[in-house]
Parts: sequence; structure tokens; C-alpha cells
Amino acid sequence: MSTEVTRPKKASRPHEFDHSGSHPGSHDGARDKPRQLKRVKGVKPTPKVRIEGESEYKNAWSFGLDWPGVIWIAAIHIGVCFAPFVFSWQAVVATLVLSWFFGSIGICLGFHRYLTHGSFQAPKWVRRTIALIGNLAGEGSVLTWVANHRKHHVHSDKEGDPHSPKEGGLWSHMLWFMPNYGAEWHRKLTERWVPDLLRDPFMRFLHKAFLPLHFVMAGVLYGVGYWVGGTNYMGWSFLVWGMFVRMFYVFHVTWFVNSATHMWGYRNYNTSDDSRNLWWVGLLAFGEGWHNNHHAFQRMAKTGHKWWEIDMTYWVILGMEKLGLAYNVVKDPPAHGRPD
Repeated sequence: MSTEVTRPKKASRPHEFDHSGSHPGSHDGARDKPRQLKRVKGVKPTPKVRIEGESEYKNAWSFGLDWPGVIWIAAIHIGVCFAPFVFSWQAVVATLVLSWFFGSIGICLGFHRYLTHGSFQAPKWVRRTIALIGNLAGEGSVLTWVANHRKHHVHSDKEGDPHSPKEGGLWSHMLWFMPNYGAEWHRKLTERWVPDLLRDPFMRFLHKAFLPLHFVMAGVLYGVGYWVGGTNYMGWSFLVWGMFVRMFYVFHVTWFVNSATHMWGYRNYNTSDDSRNLWWVGLLAFGEGWHNNHHAFQRMAKTGHKWWEIDMTYWVILGMEKLGLAYNVVKDPPAHGRPD
């Protein structure tokens, strides 16, 4: 899952990322031209690399599969098959709690509303703790997740969107991250879209330590289960349910935000993309399913704009604000730019 990421040179250090979707170091719409590979006698041509640009996702499979990522996703889904054989009610309860913790706090609050959009600000230790929780959700490192999502908002349902359903529902749900785009493509992706995160050595550590941290997490879950039940059976129960079943659930409910909420549902606002509000995704994905609301006002910490659009992640943000763990929470839409 991990690809090498280099720290930007200080001489060309970009300013803080503009959470509206662009920053001073971006190409301002310019597209990189693909390199022409000329064959010279006795010299092998430079290997192909994917260049970030308008047509980067077309013919995505021509470079093969990103095998580390594919194996990771396959392992999680295979692991779920063992859940009935190590069932325990204690592990089920732990799975429900961990699904909320890593899904709502790690992905929805942390990776999405905080690190991608800047819906609130927090002390450095809170910022790094939330990033660690999000990393352990298993959906990729903080660098690649946030980079892809910032890019999605700039190109939503247009050329350059990493996961538009216009390329197919299954593509937008889970196939989009499986092609092998190459290390150079990933380097360009992170340098362009997350220069602010790249400057933090802890974020770079989370990127490189993505897989080892999950092995540590598996060991902790097994140990807790053994401590609770005193048997290897209970250790495996906590590991399988707390790791594989929890990841399976969090993966798919958040992936439905990319796929289902750009295909089905209702719209409160006339945005330039196909975003929708879908009630069952809103409930299952901790408030993320009110996606049209979010695309209309991306920096707002609250995604539920009607009284019945439940957003439990926003409740946590309000709690953090009262405890002094979050400040400058974006609660209201901007005075200008409201959709019709």
C-alpha cells in the first residue's frame, strides 16, 4: 500500500493548502505532457510513468494492478469469512465501538472534515492523534487519502476525478484505487495536493508505517481478547471481528459515499456535480451520506442541514470544541456563493 514520498525542497516550499481545492503551488489547470520515449541503440527506454493530468484515469488498467493494495483489500475480505467460526458477543460489541471510533473519528472527522477541508482547527497533538486513528482505519495512508479527496472536490464528476460513477458504479466504489499508477504518479499526487501534510514528519511516518502499524493493531486486539476471555479463541475472536469485520464495514460504508451518493438520492442544492443526499448512507456512514450538502459547503463541519439529517460526527466536533480540543469550527455557510 505504501509508496515512497519525498519531502518538498525548502526552496520551493508551498504555502498552506487552500482547502477550497487549490494552492499556490498547483498547475492552475495546466496539464503535463506525456514524455516521448525514444529508443536509442544499445540503451533501454525509460520505463513508462503515469503523469497526473486530464486523462490519467483512462486506460487505467494498462499498467497492471497495484498488487500491494489489491492483496490488502483481498486479505480484509477473506478475513471476514472466518468471523462465524470465532464468534463472541464481546467481540461484536468491540467491533461496533471500533467501527465508530475508526470510521467516524478517524475517517469522517479526521481525514475528511479536518485534514482535507479544514472544518476546524486543533492543537498539534490532537491533529497527529486523529491522523493516527484515521491511518488505522485501513483505507490508505493520510497522505494518499487526503490528496485523492482534495483532488476529487476540484474535479468532481469531471475529467480528473479519481472516482466518478460516470466511469462505472463499481469503479467509483472500489476499483479506482486498484490500478498501478506508479511511484512517480503518487509522488506528484502528494506534492501537488497535500504539501501542508508533507511538511509534517509525523504524517510522512504514518505513510511509510501504514502496514506495520496494522500488524501492531492486530497484536493489540488479540492481546485484549485473550485478556478478556483468557483463551486463544477469544483472542482470535477479537482479532478477526475487531480487525477484519470492522474494516469491512468501515470500508464499504465510506466507499458508498464515493459511489452511491453520486448516483442516487435527493439534492438540497444545485451544485455543479452529481452529488446527492442518501439517507441510508447518512446513517451508516456517520453523517457522510448528506453528500450534496457537503459539496455545496465543503468547509462546513456539519453535513446535515435539515433537522432530520442526522450527523453524529458533527456531535463529536461540538464536544471537542467544548473540551478545548477543537476551535475555529466552521458552523455556518459563507455569506457568498450559496447555490440556488
